Amino acid sequence: MADEVLIEVDDAVAVITINRPEVRNAVNGAVSAGIAAAIEDLDARKDVRVLILTGAGGTFSAGMDLKGFLTGDNPLAGGRGFGGMTERPPAKPVIAAVEGYALAGGFELVLACDLIVASEEATFGLPEVTRGLAAGAGGLLRLHRRIPYHRAMEMVLTGERVPAAELHEAGLISKVVPAGQALAAARELAGRVAANAPLAVVASKRVVVESADWSSSEEYAKQGEAITPVFGSKDAMEGAAAFAEKRPPVWRGE
Repeated sequence: MADEVLIEVDDAVAVITINRPEVRNAVNGAVSAGIAAAIEDLDARKDVRVLILTGAGGTFSAGMDLKGFLTGDNPLAGGRGFGGMTERPPAKPVIAAVEGYALAGGFELVLACDLIVASEEATFGLPEVTRGLAAGAGGLLRLHRRIPYHRAMEMVLTGERVPAAELHEAGLISKVVPAGQALAAARELAGRVAANAPLAVVASKRVVVESADWSSSEEYAKQGEAITPVFGSKDAMEGAAAFAEKRPPVWRGE
């Protein structure tokens, strides 16, 4: 497990790397369990504010390990859904850094992320229907909410592969960069997020993600549950003091 999922933490940013380049980072039970365990640990660490998910060897992930599937391997290991995060992503922001293929379950992992940085050579798709399967790890639930409905439906029903440039134009991808630069660009973006107050960032993400299910009559009350503790935090006082004193804030996550 340790060899198939690599973790690197540097300057408040944690990089989680799927490390099975010999099979285009196909996701098996070990990968799922490794990512799930990493999220549990990194979400709890005060020295980590942003996560990046990427793949080794110039490919993000080609999806579920089909050979493992045939032998009964469990790609849902870890209790967070496929790939260790599709059903229960981290509380902290997570950025996908995509090179090469992000297909099937690989694309579903990308869709479970909050921001997406992709190489101009990256390709995305949900080809499950071409294999007698369905995109059950969030692709059918998330894609049509991120890009126009009929374009999403075309991708789902044809299983075609779509280049990064088109999905960037559709608003799905945050930034397209030259080949080989996705991780570096994701680190830069992560640094911009990590510069902000961590409690405020986590609460803001929570509201954006969870509010899709809130009715208009309850949305402000539920938003209040998430953000009221932020206004009473030490970081809120620090932010105001730093502004008044014309200095950079020093966040403590408290």
